[in-house]
Amino acid sequence: MEYNTTREDLIIPEYGRHIQKMVDVACELKTKEERNLAAKTIIKVMGQINPSLRDVSEFNHMLWDHLYIISDFRLDVDSPFPVPTKESIFSRPEKVPYNNIDIPYKHYGKYIQDFIKSATEMDNEDEKLALTKLIANMMKKAYVIWNKENVTDEEVINDLEKLSRGQLTLKRDTELVKSAEFMSKPIRKPRPNKKKKRRT
Repeated sequence: MEYNTTREDLIIPEYGRHIQKMVDVACELKTKEERNLAAKTIIKVMGQINPSLRDVSEFNHMLWDHLYIISDFRLDVDSPFPVPTKESIFSRPEKVPYNNIDIPYKHYGKYIQDFIKSATEMDNEDEKLALTKLIANMMKKAYVIWNKENVTDEEVINDLEKLSRGQLTLKRDTELVKSAEFMSKPIRKPRPNKKKKRRT
């Protein structure tokens, strides 16, 4: 009896061993016409495994790429899509460069600094004051979410003044948004149990 442990590993296990065997047979066909016909038949069978994805854009392109991968790029057929190479499929992505930005108060985030810069450049004092209070509320929310602990309004206002280098100030008795308003979760009412009527 033949067990899977004695067989060769499947390249893409999602398609099963039958697809792997069909692809191996297609690679051994002598004429290109026969290989083309076999490849189109295999693509149809592969598409039937995930019928819900037939309408997804570039689904056929993905199937052809998988066909080449299963054949270990040995299959010589006329593909309706650009033929992938082993290097393009299995190459490692380039490292994403990270910006080393110096953020004095990391729990407030970088966007708070952008908002502060925009507010300091405003000429209209009323709009500037409204934006300053909005920034302070955003800072308080960020602080509580990051640190999971309460913070006084005065502390936030002091941090805002430091970050803006004294250009954005609020009165020390300014009331900011309450922590409970954005930390508390809505209470879901339990659904009433519907008792089944007994048949008489």
